[in-house]
Amino acid sequence: MRIGFGYDVHQFAPGRKLWLGGIEVPSKQGLLGHSDADVLIHALCDAILGAAAMRDIGYHFPDTKGNEYEGIDSKILLRRVMEMIREAGYELGNCDITVCAQAPKLSPYIEQMRACLSEVMGVDITKISIKATTTEHLGFVGRKEGMAAQAVVLLE
Repeated sequence: MRIGFGYDVHQFAPGRKLWLGGIEVPSKQGLLGHSDADVLIHALCDAILGAAAMRDIGYHFPDTKGNEYEGIDSKILLRRVMEMIREAGYELGNCDITVCAQAPKLSPYIEQMRACLSEVMGVDITKISIKATTTEHLGFVGRKEGMAAQAVVLLE
């Protein structure tokens, strides 16, 4: 068994869609990034790769390769990460993800995110836990400047 931890942060930006857990969440602004900036999936990918000692998503999908990954749907990256760990002989035991966001409220979208990730990763939905929390108006998240996500995974 292998344990991995992932963390990601993205700032808000006007004129972008908010993608979290592979779904579009209604919001006045989205997150800024080279890809679709899905902070939840990015943290999850890093946790999975870390558990397998396979570096991080920036190593495998760099933003320095011109337009290759620009605007890419993070579900594609997650699907590739799952292929990589399966080729290395691992399978997901479970994952636990926390998104830190002052706004918008994410609770109504959690089950849809879980279902989306379950399908993309090819695992039972019971292996995926997603939680959302605020930072009680503290820090960049509390000031609504961006979002952060943390993920822990168990690979078997």
